[in-house]
Amino acid sequence: MSRTREVTLEERLKDLLVGYMLPVITLLVILTIWETICWILSIPSWLLPKPSEIAFQIVRLWRYLLAQSYVTFYESIFGFIMAVLLAVPISIAIAYSKALQNTIYPILLVLQTVPKIAIAPIVVLWFGLGLESKIVVAFLVAFFVIIVDLTTGFLTVPPELIDIARLLNAKQSQIFLKIKLPYAMPFFFSGLKSAVTLAIVGAVIGEFVAASKGLGYVILASTPTLNTDIAFAAITMLAIMGLGLFALIHVLERILIPWAFRSSA
Repeated sequence: MSRTREVTLEERLKDLLVGYMLPVITLLVILTIWETICWILSIPSWLLPKPSEIAFQIVRLWRYLLAQSYVTFYESIFGFIMAVLLAVPISIAIAYSKALQNTIYPILLVLQTVPKIAIAPIVVLWFGLGLESKIVVAFLVAFFVIIVDLTTGFLTVPPELIDIARLLNAKQSQIFLKIKLPYAMPFFFSGLKSAVTLAIVGAVIGEFVAASKGLGYVILASTPTLNTDIAFAAITMLAIMGLGLFALIHVLERILIPWAFRSSA
């Protein structure tokens, strides 16, 4: 029994090393190489700033960058939440309706392929220069990812599982709650993790088109003045934001559907 616990502990430590430590070490190696190349080749900071210069700007402008991060975070998370609230019921309706599967779902698949950066100027024209237009762009980017992934989960449930449930006189609500929903949950969380990061991209796209605040605005305003280190500092803040939201959803996934990870182990 003690040997089993020892092996389990070793496996957990190995998973921790592979899952967390190795990516961190790899990132540190990349940053070190980046810094070294910039020093050796004397690359000007306006062309490619050193990681140390980017870190300096983050420390120097942390209040300003934090305020701009809040704007982009608000736009992203609001658009993301709206996408979830709308995509889930539509996906459930599509899963239960053959008519919607043959009409609405193919249209949604086509609309997902439309580059959202192409319609961002139109969205700004419709919703104005304020936060609303950026929220709408973030919503559009996240919505299609969630609805396609969740609907795919509902529609790919093995038919034999549903047939067995019907033989046992299970009700439609029981089939949904006990079979379809658990089967679709990994697809749902996969869509959420993609959508939350893409929502940030959508918000930044909206800020690129027209904005006076937000990290996208910081990048756009810093580049023409050759303050590339500030632009990279804003990009770093975006990366931290995206990584944090992704990690949060990943933790929720492990808490809410732990069986999905046990089955894949």
